[in-house]
Amino acid sequence: MSKNTVWFEVGENETIKECLDRMKAAGYAAVGRREEPLFEEVNGEPVPVRQIVKFKGSKLEN
Repeated sequence: MSKNTVWFEVGENETIKECLDRMKAAGYAAVGRREEPLFEEVNGEPVPVRQIVKFKGSKLEN
């Protein structure tokens, strides 16, 4: 039995549209979005590298 909701992360070299297309191909529709910063430590200080974008996917009905 598969899950009804799954989080999909937008890849580092992937566009948001490509991620949404990948979700649709897997049988999921986006129902939520979450962003969180990714930091890297430089000289003992946290430096933002990029935003991590995740979409909450809900299983599509057949």
